[in-house]
Amino acid sequence: MMDQRALFRIGTENIEPGTRRSVELHVSVLSNHTPMSLPVQVIHGKAPGPAMFISGAVHGDEVMGVEVVRRLVTHEALDDLHGTLLAVPIVNGYGLISHSRYMPDRRDLNRSFPGSDHGSLASILADLLMREVVLRCKYGIDIHSAALHRINLPQIRISPGDDDLLAMAEAFGASVVLVARLRERTLRQCALARGVKVLLYEGGEALRFDEPAIEAGVEGCLRVMHRIGMLAKPAVAPAEKAPTISHASQWLRAPEGGIFRNRRRIGNWVSTRETIGVISDPLGLLEWPVIAQEPGIIIGQSHLPVVNRGDALFHIAKAQQPQEKAAWPELDTPLYDEDEII
Repeated sequence: MMDQRALFRIGTENIEPGTRRSVELHVSVLSNHTPMSLPVQVIHGKAPGPAMFISGAVHGDEVMGVEVVRRLVTHEALDDLHGTLLAVPIVNGYGLISHSRYMPDRRDLNRSFPGSDHGSLASILADLLMREVVLRCKYGIDIHSAALHRINLPQIRISPGDDDLLAMAEAFGASVVLVARLRERTLRQCALARGVKVLLYEGGEALRFDEPAIEAGVEGCLRVMHRIGMLAKPAVAPAEKAPTISHASQWLRAPEGGIFRNRRRIGNWVSTRETIGVISDPLGLLEWPVIAQEPGIIIGQSHLPVVNRGDALFHIAKAQQPQEKAAWPELDTPLYDEDEII
C-alpha cells in the first residue's frame, strides 16, 4: 500500500492528506450527450492507515446503499480518519435513473468484473471501478439490498477460509454472517483474486429506504473501520449480540400457484417441518403449506401475495438456535450473491 501521508491520486486529481474531494470519473455520455460519470468522494486522512472503499447501487435499483454512503461520509467520526476512504454512492448510475437493476444493455454489472476498457458498457464501467477504486484499496464493503418485491434481513456475506474477513464480518454486527464460495465475475470474487478483502452487506429492499437496514449499514461500516484501524476510537457501540454464522442456505419455493400468506417474517427462527406459510386458491377451498425443511433463520422473503408454482418465498440461513459453535461443512455449490435464486 502507498504511504497514506502522501498525496492520493485518483483519475487526474491529487488529494492532500487531511482533505476530502468529490471526483467524477468519466464513463460515457447518454444518447443525448449528457455526461455519465462514476462519482467518488475521497477522504484522505492526515494519519497513515489502510485504504478502503464503500460502494452502493452496483445494482441500480438498490438505492439503500446510496443513503448508507451519504450518512457515512457526513459522520463526524471521519474528521479524524486514519488512512483513506473511497466512497462510491452510485456505481450503476444508468440503472439508478431508470429504476432498473441492470445496465442499459441488460447486463448485470455484478457479473461483469473485472471488466475491460474496450468491452460492453457494463464491462467498461466494471473496469473503471476496479482500476480507479478497488485496486487502490486493501478492504472494501459492497452494499446491496434484496431484488424487487423481496426484503432481506441485514446480513454480511463472506468467502470461506479467511480469518481476517470473518473478524471484520463479526465486527460489523449484522444479524447473520453467510460464509460461502464466490460466484465468478462478481466484484467480490475479482477483488479477492487481486488481494482486496471485501464484505458484502445485504439489507432492505429494492427502490425503498428501510431505516433499520440503513442504520445497521452505517453503524456496521463504522465498526469495521475501527476494527481495521481507520478510526482510533469506536464511533458506535459494539453490536449487542454476536451474529449467527451459517455456511448454507435454502430458498423455499411455492408448491403450487395461488394466494400466499406468510406466518413468519425476516429475523424469525424456524424449525424442521414447521409450516411457515400457506398458499390457497382465491376462495380458500384448497390449501398448500410451505414447510421449512431444516432449522434456521429467515434472511429474505417475498412481498408478493400472488404466486406461481416454483416462486421463491423464503430464504433461510441454516443454523441452530442458539448458534452452534461447531464448524460447518463448506458448500458444494456457491451461495450466490445479491439474491441470485434462479
